[in-house]
Amino acid sequence: MLPDLAPEHVRPLTPDETFRFSCHPGVACFTDCCRQLDLALTPYDVLRLSKHLGLTPSTFLDQYALIEREEGGAFPLVYLGMVDDGRASCPFVTATGCSVYADRPSACRTYPLGRGAFTTEDGGRHEMHVLLTEPHCKGFEEGAPQNITAWQKDQDLATYNGMNDELLTILHHPRLKDGHQPDPREVEIFLALYSLDTFRQQLLDSTLALPIPITESEQQEIAGEDLALLRLGIRWLDHVLSGH
Repeated sequence: MLPDLAPEHVRPLTPDETFRFSCHPGVACFTDCCRQLDLALTPYDVLRLSKHLGLTPSTFLDQYALIEREEGGAFPLVYLGMVDDGRASCPFVTATGCSVYADRPSACRTYPLGRGAFTTEDGGRHEMHVLLTEPHCKGFEEGAPQNITAWQKDQDLATYNGMNDELLTILHHPRLKDGHQPDPREVEIFLALYSLDTFRQQLLDSTLALPIPITESEQQEIAGEDLALLRLGIRWLDHVLSGH
């Protein structure tokens, strides 16, 4: 979730514009952005974080996540649970920085940019960016000028953005745009995207029968490939939402 900033601190950023930003222990506000925030997680975020910590996704959700369904929202939101230390600190922030930095969530990687992705009627996927200039942040006084492309490459965002954008099939589903509220079964399937270990075990145990065909090669992939399993879950939910 983006920080709650006044409009003057949030401005659209075009692909050819440049900005300065760098964060390191020498910056006076180092790790301040890791506190007092509502950090929504994507299924790919949970997958990366759980692997980094040596946990199953289900265990990670039990230990570190809060699942909330906002009024009027189609699906629940999964938030990273903050530490009750008076500053609502991220559980992974330390005096020397982020302890899960290599697998930090999408929103952390993207900051100080905010990214919005959307689909058009012809099925095309597009993105837009804003620059979040929090008043307390001294990082904007650091670093060389760079553009969006350079920042995304530096922060290794390609896979994160790609996997998160695959969820647009669900989040921007035509039925949801028409006002459909997911039923309990559809919500259960959505949350299965975050608990891939449980989803996989149900498939392997044949305790879950999918209403979509799975090829032999797909069966082999989902047995050990998490991204293939995540894509299968998205296809499953899209099938159910479409009323097939």
